[in-house]
Amino acid sequence: MVPPGPTREPCMRHHASERGRQAPHPKAIEFSGVCKRIGRHPVLADLSLEIRAGEVFALAGINGAGKTTCIKCLLDLCHVDAGRIEIFGQPASTPESRRPLVYLPERFLPPHHLRGHEFLEFMAKMHGVEPGADRQRELLAALDLAPSVLDKPVRNCSKGMVQKLGLAACFLAGKSLLVLDEPMSGLDPKARLLVKRYLAGLRAGGATVFFSTHLLADAGELCDRMGVLHDGAIRFAGPPAQLRRQFPSATLEDAWLACIS
Repeated sequence: MVPPGPTREPCMRHHASERGRQAPHPKAIEFSGVCKRIGRHPVLADLSLEIRAGEVFALAGINGAGKTTCIKCLLDLCHVDAGRIEIFGQPASTPESRRPLVYLPERFLPPHHLRGHEFLEFMAKMHGVEPGADRQRELLAALDLAPSVLDKPVRNCSKGMVQKLGLAACFLAGKSLLVLDEPMSGLDPKARLLVKRYLAGLRAGGATVFFSTHLLADAGELCDRMGVLHDGAIRFAGPPAQLRRQFPSATLEDAWLACIS
């Protein structure tokens, strides 16, 4: 994860008043005419998209559609060739704009020598919060992760365990904007259900969640709106039910396929 800067809030449930002062902008994220090339290959082509404050938004697309590049541009981890990106009304290129967010990358690899509790404590301190042992155990229970993981070196954890640790670290940070690249990667069906429930709870508390996914069923169940990214451009943005109406289909997967065809 890339910690954008410290924050004073100890947990998400204390954020309501702080969020009103720090992030009053109705748009949590806005991409305007963003273009990105790698060599001569256009990865993002005049991409325009907005994620509203307080919603859950999924970005769906095939491998190579540009989802991860889109997120990296948002986080100023790669340079854009044209266009503008804002976070709560501030240019995304400024460190201050990233103060309200926490990020989980697609290929999440924490330091292998750290034990679970050491990793969580390290990431929490990077975000300026002090997670107690009770809060750590509470999150692990919410993600169906055994407490013994806290004392286990990360190198001895399975892919699913490591992914849950990454998600727990994001939730511990207590930020008002979560940017998650394929957050369900490596999770079994029970864990996916628990993560979706937790994200729905964060949205109910006023948080904004922006995530990429290959799992359209998750987008259909969880999202207020979703975007279909294909060939570097947004083909659709709106509620999942609208995608099925616009591309009449029996399932969301079929509607998505018709959209990119």
